[in-house]
Amino acid sequence: MNGIWLDFERPIIELEKKIEELKGLKGVDEEIKRLKTQAEKLKKSIYSNLTRWQRVQLARHPRRPYPLDIIKLITDDFIELHGDRRFADDHAIIAGITTIDEQRLAIIAHQKGRDTKDKIKRNFGMPNPEGYRKAIRIMKLAAKFEMPVVTMVDTPGAYPGVGAEERGQAEAIATSLFECSTLPTPILVIILGEGGSGGALAIAVGDRILMMENAIYSVITPEGCASILWRDASRNKEAAEALKMTAQDMQKMHIVDGLIPEPIGGAHMDFEMTAKNIRSAILKNLLELSEIPKPELLNARIQKFRDIGIYKS
Repeated sequence: MNGIWLDFERPIIELEKKIEELKGLKGVDEEIKRLKTQAEKLKKSIYSNLTRWQRVQLARHPRRPYPLDIIKLITDDFIELHGDRRFADDHAIIAGITTIDEQRLAIIAHQKGRDTKDKIKRNFGMPNPEGYRKAIRIMKLAAKFEMPVVTMVDTPGAYPGVGAEERGQAEAIATSLFECSTLPTPILVIILGEGGSGGALAIAVGDRILMMENAIYSVITPEGCASILWRDASRNKEAAEALKMTAQDMQKMHIVDGLIPEPIGGAHMDFEMTAKNIRSAILKNLLELSEIPKPELLNARIQKFRDIGIYKS
């Protein structure tokens, strides 16, 4: 995984390599100090002026933490549950029960793969219908035992294959949307990386929706949008600007309720700090949601999504 860097990260990496090369040599302390200061200034300059396309690249970064990475850092007793009790176990969606600081909860998340074998196993984070049916099963289990649900979204979209369509992909997503809307327990949604189309929305209907600072959320990928509008997928940068799909855009449009900060340079730079920020956000929001009476919670959840897209003059 070392050596996988984005183009706009390279000036920082080159400086850090120079610093590493100088370490251990005599009489270069001042030079190392100067280069470290220069590197920090460069980081702040680059990452405070990112374009929308650059944020898309960070959201898809191959070194970015995935849900299982975060779960390992914020919980000690995650028990993964498998299968939809109808067809199979979909590895693109993980689901289970855990505890965070004595708070019992269910976690449901998209999971991408790291290496080729794992990517194929996880279907590149694109769930089949059985994945959404597994998610529904765990949501209902959580509601039965009065546990809140935390979902972590990171998918380019639901799998569009023939088999998925034959097994009722659209129906599975629609049912998941309905069940999320009416589930009688608090739901906290975290857009961790990519939030792509209905494949993301299927587990993203909640009482609070948070986005990582460099995550994206959109009805279509920039490449897909460019292919439809201009018949040219290479115009993805233009499409990303037009789609306004970044966390900052989503907050301005009141589609999400808040942002979770990332380390300078992105979540992939420091897994532990990223996990700490996510853990704090989970505990804070679940505490607030637990104090809301259930009828009021459900009414507010439904109204929240009814208000999206309504223009008030």
